[in-house]
Amino acid sequence: MTLKELAKELNVSPTTISRVLTGQEKKYRISAKTAEKVRAAAEAYQFSVNQVARNLRLQKTNTIGLVIPFISYPFFANLARTVEEDLRNREKMVLLCDTKDETQLEKESIDLLLARKVDGLLVVPVGETADHLSKNPKLPLVLIDRYFADSPIPYVSTDNYAGAHEAPSLLITKGHQKIACIQGLVHTTVNKDRVKGFVQALNDYQLAESECPILGNDYSIENGYQSAKALLQREDRPTAIFALSNQIAVGVMKAVNEMGLSIPEDISLLSFDEQSYFELLSTPLTAIQQPMQGIGQKAVEMLFQLFENKTVENSELKPRLIERSSIKSMDQLP
Repeated sequence: MTLKELAKELNVSPTTISRVLTGQEKKYRISAKTAEKVRAAAEAYQFSVNQVARNLRLQKTNTIGLVIPFISYPFFANLARTVEEDLRNREKMVLLCDTKDETQLEKESIDLLLARKVDGLLVVPVGETADHLSKNPKLPLVLIDRYFADSPIPYVSTDNYAGAHEAPSLLITKGHQKIACIQGLVHTTVNKDRVKGFVQALNDYQLAESECPILGNDYSIENGYQSAKALLQREDRPTAIFALSNQIAVGVMKAVNEMGLSIPEDISLLSFDEQSYFELLSTPLTAIQQPMQGIGQKAVEMLFQLFENKTVENSELKPRLIERSSIKSMDQLP
């Protein structure tokens, strides 16, 4: 049965049937009685809207491309969940691409999504430039977490500088003067902002940067593990480690445990990024908690503002320091 035939039998317009079967009856104030009649008839005749034809007619696909690195990382998995839920509530579907933090894969993912005619893009970028993200300047695009300081592409992120400044400040007020920092992907704005915040805290308290080494090169567990082993094997090892991601912090904990040491008796540890199980550890871990839900919802909100040709402003949301027992004052250390 065609749409016109069904409409004639039910004595309603084809538009009414289309709106009911795409879940828009409340938006267009179609009565519950009419909506129920349409759905019952559609089920009886096994009728469904040809969504492809409808999308072609409306010049939109109701799909949003979400490009992230490493869906296996808790931060990005939680981000994807938040974005998907918000978009589903707005009657949009997500096409997800995992770039594995590789620029070439990101480029291929963007090309794939553009070929699929997505209505907009939400991207956690990998590369050092935004050139490949600007292939279709008319397509609504919002960057999440990472961004490009010299690019006009709007973004939403955590205030990484503020969070990374607060973390070592806490360590310093507890008497630590030898604080090591294990950083993430060096060229990303997120990492640069966190390192700047760390260094500024050292300067504010007049700590020698030579006593507070910065090492590491990505956000992986392996980076945290190898970097922590190098630090803990030093004769004059640091009294505290500031890990610039929760994955790095997990690697640090692995190294500490493997070397027969313990937190915080032998080394204090603070993570930029929370993990749901950090508070359940035998030594609950102090962490900078990013406003994950707020970041995802703000990114979607900005994207929909772009759909309406509105001007959007970049947004940096405040993180929160959660102090637990992985840090002790120096007078409590052996």
